[in-house]
Amino acid sequence: MNLNDLPLAEFAFPGPLRDQLVAAILSGAKTSTSALALEYERENEPLPKAGQQSAVVDSEGRRVAVIEMTEVRVIRLADVDLQHALDEGEGDKSVGEWRAGHERFWHSAEVREELDDPDFTVDDDTQVLAQRFRLVHTV
Repeated sequence: MNLNDLPLAEFAFPGPLRDQLVAAILSGAKTSTSALALEYERENEPLPKAGQQSAVVDSEGRRVAVIEMTEVRVIRLADVDLQHALDEGEGDKSVGEWRAGHERFWHSAEVREELDDPDFTVDDDTQVLAQRFRLVHTV
């Protein structure tokens, strides 16, 4: 398996949060993730599909693992369920905790800059890409 041939899976931005998320993937604690569907639309990028493999990169840009998507759903933010929130491996015990953490991230200066929208906010109807994956390989 040549990791250089796989598309990249980048979690958050380089730094402490990415390091935490990558560690959770490598430990097996993180088996789901969420993204804004808007990010894919703005980049004119196709949504991931079940069976697609990606190389997980750390904050240094090193490819450290391979994950395979097992399920990809586009759902309303209000419809994220407890199992998805728990499987994100970030220690949240409720959907409310999960949502508060994700709103902090999605409302951050970095995300707003990436979206080129200084006033970007999410609400119940925001479309979220809820993805499940399995760890296939670690480096």
